[in-house]
Amino acid sequence: MATEPAFDPRIGGKSQVHWVDRLIAWLAGRQHGVVARWQLLDLGISEKAIELRLRRGQLHRVHRGVYAVGHRSLSTRGRWMAAVLSAGPGAALSHRSGAALRGIGTEHWEFTEITAPRELRNRPGLRFYASELPIDEVTTYDGIPVTTVPRTLLDLASVDRRTLERALHEAEIKNHYDRLSLPDLIARYPHRRGVATARAVLQSKEPIAFTRSEFEEEMRAFLLHFDLPLPRFNVWLKIGGRWIEVDCLWEEQRVILECDGRATHDTNDRFESDRARDRQLSAAGWRPIRITWRQLHDDPEEIAADLRALLGA
Repeated sequence: MATEPAFDPRIGGKSQVHWVDRLIAWLAGRQHGVVARWQLLDLGISEKAIELRLRRGQLHRVHRGVYAVGHRSLSTRGRWMAAVLSAGPGAALSHRSGAALRGIGTEHWEFTEITAPRELRNRPGLRFYASELPIDEVTTYDGIPVTTVPRTLLDLASVDRRTLERALHEAEIKNHYDRLSLPDLIARYPHRRGVATARAVLQSKEPIAFTRSEFEEEMRAFLLHFDLPLPRFNVWLKIGGRWIEVDCLWEEQRVILECDGRATHDTNDRFESDRARDRQLSAAGWRPIRITWRQLHDDPEEIAADLRALLGA
């Protein structure tokens, strides 16, 4: 961890202004471009100095008492960090947002989820859960306080079984291990909401796969979240004398998007036929593109930017 820079609030004039700005920049650099008022006060920066920088446009309000430094544009991690800071000390990213940070699940497109040690009222774009997190159930990932993978999985069990199954499947693929395990937490919280679901998933021998309808549901939510035009779904086109069904079609822009999921595309024959379809669609004047489940949730901003360029939206 970086050493905190020395700061003497007794220094006056331009030297004091210089050090205040240096402190704010140092803190923002560790936190994906955002800072909290309570952190600045802890560093010895006065309310007056904070208000001055808000008026000057050096700080931009993201949530109550949380500011982006220098500009309003935030990455996904910056948005997550701002959400955690808005809940105060001891809070952590959790549930679907915690899973999305680790790359083992899907964030809810409408809000970020945070667990905090006190009751907080939900706000636009933020959902809070009250729980005092034990030290072995919280960590940091890329500088962001987040629940550990087992605790995240236990929290997801209270969302629904399918969400837990997907996250557990991805955690196993990515070899996410922790000192505690999901069974350990089930034993710790035998009556917690979702425990019965977690037990059932761990005992199940059925393989986990993503269905086409689930992927298309996620795609619809993704497009709405990024204010992109909705396509027609599951459309049949006659190409070269034969009919082809495509997942998403923007007819005016001549763009076709196919949702690639392992369950339906992970065979040699299907791989070859998919490429033949793309070639035939291109020859007929369409622009086919493919997006996987993991790409959709690992790089949502990049995917949205590419689609916006393709659709002229």
